[in-house]
Amino acid sequence: MELLRAHFVPVALDQAYERREQDAWGEFYRAFAKQGPRADMQATTQGFYVATAAGELLLYNNNRNPEKLLRLLREARERFASSEASRVEVAPRPRGEREARYAPRPPEGGLVLRVRSQVLGGYPEPTDEVQRAMQRSLGRDNLWLTRDEHAELARGAFPASALERLARFHFVDNTRGEPPMWAKQEVRTLHARIVNGVIEGRFELATEKDAGEARRYHGELRGRVEVRDGVVTRCDLVALGGFRGEGRYTQHAPPGEFPFAVAFELADGQALADAIPPQGSRGWVDGYLRPR
Repeated sequence: MELLRAHFVPVALDQAYERREQDAWGEFYRAFAKQGPRADMQATTQGFYVATAAGELLLYNNNRNPEKLLRLLREARERFASSEASRVEVAPRPRGEREARYAPRPPEGGLVLRVRSQVLGGYPEPTDEVQRAMQRSLGRDNLWLTRDEHAELARGAFPASALERLARFHFVDNTRGEPPMWAKQEVRTLHARIVNGVIEGRFELATEKDAGEARRYHGELRGRVEVRDGVVTRCDLVALGGFRGEGRYTQHAPPGEFPFAVAFELADGQALADAIPPQGSRGWVDGYLRPR
């Protein structure tokens, strides 16, 4: 972290968007990404990149080992320090407007809730530090609510559309990778009510028994809502229950059913992460806000 702060400009981005964007942002990303081993912009370009301000690639790696990454960062810094690029001033690139479909914004007048998920037990004893870190990891995401849903929540009712979105796109185990979302027909039980600001509900989501990636999540929903002058000022929710199964990119889940929790907290917009679109909205924000 100290090395990154002192010698680099850290940037986190969604390569699935950046490699497709037809604007200055996408052009800059593709300029150095194409110099790496994942040069096909029609396929994933996931990984760690170090590039100069002029777009020269200094490093590509896609390994999570922190010691290896630290060594590679030091090598990239030394390579840059001894290169001509370190002695040349690069003029700022025109920022321009971003292609709207790849820079979605939360609904005007709506709400953003921070989402955190965690497996609370059931893992076998880890065999190394990487496995230990994966078992302790938190899933992070954002939930978007529309203006109408905000108004309905402020009136003391839990919007059915928001409840379905919350379940289908956020009751997912994203602690080990990108999770499969729930289909509409996989929502078996789902209801919630608000009484004197207290939220209570129950849910069950399940794939077909013969599905290749059979999954199930069932439990209870508890929370609290506070409103001032027609505006929601607090919305805390916790879904707690038993989860079973895994997806193609979330392998190595605990065996059998394991305790799993998803927590929601009203965002204040102060954190940079509050502006990140929900994972379930990738490529189809309208479908996320109006699930079919």
